[in-house]
Amino acid sequence: MTNQPRSPTLTILPLPRGVVLLPGVTVPIPLIDRPDVESFVRSLARRSKVPKPVFIGCVPLKSPLLSDDGQQLIEDRNRPAKELDNEHMIPPKSASSSDLFSYGVLAKLSGMHSRHPSDITLVVDGLTRFKVDKVTKEKPFFEAAVTYLQEEAVDLDDLEMQDLFHQLKQISQSLILLLQASSFPLANNRSPLLSRRLQLYITRKEIEDAGVLADFLTSMVDATVEERLRVLSAQTIRERITRVIEIFTRQIGDLHGNIKITAITTTMPPQGLDINNLSRKQRDALIRRSMSSSGSSSPFGNFPMGAGYSENGGDEEEPNELEELKKRLDDAKLTPEAQKVADRELKRLKKMNPVQAEYGVCRTYLETLSEIPWTTVTEDQLGVETLKRARKQLDDDHYGLQKIKKRLLEYLAVLRLKQGINADLEVQIRKATEEAKAIKDTKDDDKESPGPESDVQTTKIQILQGRRRVDKSPILLLVGPPGTGKTSLAKSVAVALGRKFHRISVGGVRDEAEIRGHRRTYVAAMPGLIVNGLKKVGVANPVFLLDEIDKVGSSNFHGDPSAALLEVLDPEQNYTFNDHYVNIPIDLSKVLFIATANSLDTIPPPLLDRMETISLSGYTTVEKRHIANQHLIPKQVATNALSEGQVRFSDEVVDTIITAYTRESGVRNLEREIGSVCRYKAVEYADANDSSNVQSYDPNVSVSDLETILGIERFDEEIAEKKSVPGIVTGLVAYSTGGQGSILFIEVADMPGSGRVQLTGKLGDVLKESVEVALTWVKAHSFELGLTHDTNEDIMKDRSVHVHCPSGAIPKDGPSAGLAHTIALISLFSGKSVPPQIAMTGEVSLRGRVMPVGGIKEKLIGALRAGVKTVLLPNHNRKDVKDLPEEVKEGLEIVHFGHIWEAIKFVWPEGHWPGEQYGGIESRL
Repeated sequence: MTNQPRSPTLTILPLPRGVVLLPGVTVPIPLIDRPDVESFVRSLARRSKVPKPVFIGCVPLKSPLLSDDGQQLIEDRNRPAKELDNEHMIPPKSASSSDLFSYGVLAKLSGMHSRHPSDITLVVDGLTRFKVDKVTKEKPFFEAAVTYLQEEAVDLDDLEMQDLFHQLKQISQSLILLLQASSFPLANNRSPLLSRRLQLYITRKEIEDAGVLADFLTSMVDATVEERLRVLSAQTIRERITRVIEIFTRQIGDLHGNIKITAITTTMPPQGLDINNLSRKQRDALIRRSMSSSGSSSPFGNFPMGAGYSENGGDEEEPNELEELKKRLDDAKLTPEAQKVADRELKRLKKMNPVQAEYGVCRTYLETLSEIPWTTVTEDQLGVETLKRARKQLDDDHYGLQKIKKRLLEYLAVLRLKQGINADLEVQIRKATEEAKAIKDTKDDDKESPGPESDVQTTKIQILQGRRRVDKSPILLLVGPPGTGKTSLAKSVAVALGRKFHRISVGGVRDEAEIRGHRRTYVAAMPGLIVNGLKKVGVANPVFLLDEIDKVGSSNFHGDPSAALLEVLDPEQNYTFNDHYVNIPIDLSKVLFIATANSLDTIPPPLLDRMETISLSGYTTVEKRHIANQHLIPKQVATNALSEGQVRFSDEVVDTIITAYTRESGVRNLEREIGSVCRYKAVEYADANDSSNVQSYDPNVSVSDLETILGIERFDEEIAEKKSVPGIVTGLVAYSTGGQGSILFIEVADMPGSGRVQLTGKLGDVLKESVEVALTWVKAHSFELGLTHDTNEDIMKDRSVHVHCPSGAIPKDGPSAGLAHTIALISLFSGKSVPPQIAMTGEVSLRGRVMPVGGIKEKLIGALRAGVKTVLLPNHNRKDVKDLPEEVKEGLEIVHFGHIWEAIKFVWPEGHWPGEQYGGIESRL
């Protein structure tokens, strides 16, 4: 045997009374009140600091009924074993060498287990037998010289040995089958699945493993200590198998005796009775009467009778779980189809044995059905003040966002009108029903058959019922940059509607089963996120937030989760949503779904088509100032343990934080910076308070304090120039992060050259093409602009142009600088300066048309902040000006143009252009 110590001296640990370790068996040894084991563990720790396999000898205590070599004693055989045990009840800690059995098992220390500090056990694995030759040491723990008993090889040609091995396998399997047939549980309350595995283990053993099988079966059966000691002391395999067969024969005889007595003392059930059709109480009663009449226990030891069992005949049985489950199903008010499925599954559950694996699956399924809100809804309190209250709720929680607020108020108004129409229809239906009943009663009194009047009333009732307005909640998609309040807006919607709210994060979901659930054929199957959300809120008309829907995983071997969402978010299909686990249609049409996304690019077109998209472009500087004053500053003041008036922010300070320390579409970083300022003032206030000098504390925050508190400014704000220089034009830009805009200087310089155009400032491809279009238009109209003396002269023949946009580290792209590039080139070539208070934006075509651009709101707010007085915009952007804040409309002169010639005349009203008479000309190309 490998890893066995070669020394004849071995540390010996006496086993507790009644415990016998056999090879191939694992036994725990309690360390409570075992000083010898504790001493051995301490010595082991002192001897070796490097973990090595630890081997010990486990020797059981002697039995008064056996000799030292394991033979049955003739004397004292008639004395009760219990009386003899009481005479020799020696605890292991007090055992001497004379109390040890002559045989033991070499064991490997596999670990220590502890449920709590007072309950520690040493776990050992039996390896091979040995015989104790002489005990050499008793304190603090035993050591003895031993002789290892190597397992002999089995002679495959020995017919007698083959017959014994076959008999051992047959009698062990017969005992297992007999236990199953007589409804006796296996040892330690083992399940039927474990008994089948035990049968398979026995069947697969060959004759070479006869000794191993004999030891294993001895450890499984409820044998006495003497029987186990005799098996341990059996040195030959033949002798060992013979003794194990004797143990099994006695067990089978005892079991037959129990069954016979049960048949005499109990009423025999009729032939063909299926025990699975009996209730748990009836089955336990049969087993209890069987065991009480025989006066013995199961041959596999004592076992619990399971839930509901009590010694007084079951009077203290727990409440019937199936009855409680049925009551919960009745209270759930299932739909007719769900009720049909629940009744069928409940009948199956009643016929099942609780130890069957299918029992737990079926019960979990029924519990899920009882928790789903099939018809339970939150009653909408839609009165005269509903719209006013909802509008106030939304305005208090969020500043701006008029589009989404308008859409929600529309939904509320429609819902209120539907409720009023349905109330009127109910009155008419009630009246028609009463008239139909009166006609029927009259016919019954006259004993006449129902006439056409009755059919008319029935048809009228059906028509009225068909006119009922069904609530189909909208499915909204809020698209916008992070931090713009999409998630918090959904919560406010739920509060305004008076409904329950549940958030489902679908970002990163890569398995279709997470949306639609697992089929019940899988192990650990469970419903999907939608059904679990309904179970959590407990109503059928909540507000569901599907967060980060643009980050749903793509199609893979687990399925396509975005395709699974198609049924959920389709108003024409989701009234019969089918979850794979529930497998019953569920009505989701009353659920108000609000999805959020940062981008539409990653959402599949079929899924996007199901939703009503509302874009949130981000907050402007003016909106951020209002949000900071109304929401963020009071929130951070309270969060940092300050009171109102202990920190004061001026509008100038808030604007500086917005423009110089944050550049985002939302307000998350703005809230962090405001929190930093509040914490700084909290430290100042605490210091002043600790020094009893509160009067010296200044609650006001100035712009000069921001550099000390927040550090140097992270972003520079462009300011309009005071002087004008030819070739320099002020453009407008909206940052890619959204929410903020500013001015952008476009600088053009020329030099002697051969017509080369150089572009710098980290310009994107679209912006480079915009410069090329502007240059082409200027070259094509150079004669009309007075820049050349001949229509065939090339203005770029002997010069090169360099176009630069400052802040070269910031990427720039987009077509909106076409107008500014054109004016800048004309200014450079003509030597006429552009007034610095004029800024412009717009795309220019080769025909000279000024095309519309985006980001007008952000650009104009940035222009006003930079000191610009006049802004040139395309004609098609008139509609965007209507959404501007009033302070922007009042602070800027906004001029619209449709052609580049109109812009030239406005910028240089005193200028004379040779091609003025050709104002309608577009291009000679």
